[in-house]
Amino acid sequence: MSQLELNSDFEDEIDDFATYFADVILPIPLPGTYTYRVPRSMQEGLQIGCRVIVQFGKKKIYTGVISSIHTQAPKVYEAKLIMECLDMHPSINENQLKLFHWMARYYMCTVGEVLNAGLPSGLKLNSESFIQLNPDFEEDQGEYSEKEEKVLEALASNDRLSYQDVSDVLGIKMIHPVLKSLIQKGRILLYEQVKDKYKPKTRKVVFLDDKFLSEDQEMEQLFEQLEKKQKQLEVLLKYLSIIRLDEGLGGDSKVDKKELIEAGLSDSAIKTLIKNGVFHEKEEIVPRIQFKGKNSDSTIDLSEAQEAALSGIVEGFQANQPVLLHGITGSGKTEVYIELIQQAVESGGQVLYLLPEIALTTQIVTRLFKVFGADMGVYHSKYSDNERVEIWNQVNEGKVNIVAGVRSSLFLPFDNLALIIVDEEHESSFKQYDPAPRYHARDSAIWLAQLHQANVLLGSATPSLESYHNALDGKYHLVELNQRFGKGSLPGFQLANILNARKAKRMQGDFTPELIEGITAALDKKEQVILFQNRRGYSPYLICNDCNHVPKCQSCDVSLTFHMHSNHLVCHYCGYKESVPAVCDACGSTAIRTVGVGTEKIEEDLKILFPEAHIQRMDQDTTRSKYGYQNIIDRFEKGDTDILVGTQMLSKGLDFDKVSLVGVFDYDRIVHFPDFRSHERAFQLITQVSGRAGRKDDQGKVVIQTGEPEGALLQLILRGDYKGFFNQEILERSNFRYPPFHRMIKVILKHKEPKVVQQAAQEYVAVLSAELGRKRVLGPQTPVIGRIRNLYIEEIFLKMEKKGVSVNKFKDLVYQKGLELKKKKDYSTLRLYFDVDPV
Repeated sequence: MSQLELNSDFEDEIDDFATYFADVILPIPLPGTYTYRVPRSMQEGLQIGCRVIVQFGKKKIYTGVISSIHTQAPKVYEAKLIMECLDMHPSINENQLKLFHWMARYYMCTVGEVLNAGLPSGLKLNSESFIQLNPDFEEDQGEYSEKEEKVLEALASNDRLSYQDVSDVLGIKMIHPVLKSLIQKGRILLYEQVKDKYKPKTRKVVFLDDKFLSEDQEMEQLFEQLEKKQKQLEVLLKYLSIIRLDEGLGGDSKVDKKELIEAGLSDSAIKTLIKNGVFHEKEEIVPRIQFKGKNSDSTIDLSEAQEAALSGIVEGFQANQPVLLHGITGSGKTEVYIELIQQAVESGGQVLYLLPEIALTTQIVTRLFKVFGADMGVYHSKYSDNERVEIWNQVNEGKVNIVAGVRSSLFLPFDNLALIIVDEEHESSFKQYDPAPRYHARDSAIWLAQLHQANVLLGSATPSLESYHNALDGKYHLVELNQRFGKGSLPGFQLANILNARKAKRMQGDFTPELIEGITAALDKKEQVILFQNRRGYSPYLICNDCNHVPKCQSCDVSLTFHMHSNHLVCHYCGYKESVPAVCDACGSTAIRTVGVGTEKIEEDLKILFPEAHIQRMDQDTTRSKYGYQNIIDRFEKGDTDILVGTQMLSKGLDFDKVSLVGVFDYDRIVHFPDFRSHERAFQLITQVSGRAGRKDDQGKVVIQTGEPEGALLQLILRGDYKGFFNQEILERSNFRYPPFHRMIKVILKHKEPKVVQQAAQEYVAVLSAELGRKRVLGPQTPVIGRIRNLYIEEIFLKMEKKGVSVNKFKDLVYQKGLELKKKKDYSTLRLYFDVDPV
């Protein structure tokens, strides 16, 4: 791509007769779009949705997207020229642009922030700074430092140097003072080269000339010619064995050149055959992600209950309603999904299958590929930038009709969506927290389905209260699937009283006798065990026995978590890490002990208690690699792992035949978390993780360790009484004006000075209370963790009735008052943003 000097005058290129302008969405957190002049050379080819390179400000270069083309020049500023168009055909379609604008409006952020989140990194260009000698510089007798001389010497033998090149030449990272001095002296120029991040993967292939495959006589003569050229003959024979000529493959059959070389054949022999016209060589683009074809034997036989559920779902679709499928764990919802996907694809439509987390995609995707093969793609953050771009392009070109992915899959360029499935719709993982847009994939999927006139299906064994309330209220069509698929039955529960066990001194570490007995029995029968602890690391924190000092993060108001494997204390909010102290930082005592238990500690204790068992841990620390989830799950499915310890990712729809026992740690902490959704989360989490037990002929068992075995919520979980839980919880929500009866907006304010953020929050509350009424404004309040990354935090909660209040006017007022607050001199560096429908 050509170099683009930031200091050059692009306006010189403007044709006086060019009258077209384009509104461009830029991936920046500033409101609105920006108008640029369209060069005459682009006027015929430029389309809405195309990516363009534009200059913003004096030095910044961005990849923007055309949102409209018109003839109205901007009134406030002079439009710069579009520097380059990157697309022959639009990368963003009309429906995507509508989604971007809706999301920005609903979730109270800028359309640029939505674009930045929606467009894969590989489709956004980056600009890299370079320096070159100033060709107009006149020699002088100026003095230069030693570092400056080194840079000039390097430029004398190189046309340009990148920042990294300069850093390497000088052997230092702080190069800016040196470059600034050389620019001021007029010796060098700074410019930027824009680079396309996406590069297609290619391979070199070889193939026989057509005459050898079409005429037997020519092939015979070729063998005679190569009879004494052993190495060339070996290449020919290997090639023919790969393309299986006897099976009738034509002369266009290509073989990867690398495959021939890796088979031990001579590279020079291959080159000679190409030179002599026997083989031809060419480079071709190949997909980075290649899936095997579908298994023709993959037929699905639905049970009577599943058939009834399928009929109910179709009935809801025909009524043009979102459908909520409330199916208990193990009821076979996935088989119903597959049947619906087949129907949608056969009718010519596209399907989006949304999953809450990558851990869940591993098993589901394997099952889907057996049915649909290469007709489907997968889209999630573990894929590289280039891999995600390829899936994006395949959807855009209509090569992929089914996509399974996490929440970001919503942004893919679908143009004919027929069905969206949101599996485990209750999961909080569908909510984006940071950065903006702070959207909920389930709610956005419903809006996207309306845009495409597509059907949408929400599925869960423990629906969110909002979704179930919508179903009872008639907004959604409710379908229930209340029996397990096949011979499986719901697990039995056993409560293990931690307090009694501790008093009787019968605990073994953090294991009650009941859990130890259950694990022993399962291992004796060659069955598998899942242990759930929703806290990673070895121990939540360290404490000094003598002075009670707890090591805390330097940047966040949170204790550091002890990770034994790396022997570090780690902050799970900002990533700060430090070595484990030998003595207390406060008093110098060596009496430091761990408090609490995480997945790493459980794993270590299990190795001592059950030395013969094969144990694995599945949490964020063990699944960082691209195939981390898949490797752990594959080993467990094959039976190579006896006990799997993990966090909440274990609860999300995984299906293992040999699991007979599930153990739950720390139930009490989950229930008593200070949040109005804590009971809902506890019910969902324990029910879901319990559902991993007893999938085949035998009834599974769940052991819950708790200090409150008589708790009312726990009794509802034991009975699997979702409706009883819903009726109890919905009454609380109504009494205290929480969702689903009121909408909520959380306002987050951050500043490096605690007094500034507290004062700003008080002023904002006063303004909003005057406009909206004090009952609708709660706070300000400091959250449980009041400082993260050295920024102090205050929160304000806004409650809005679902009837009688204009949502857009309410949000516009809140947003505008926030902008007015930030314009004040004292709050110019204040960070203020909104979380609509927080979870």
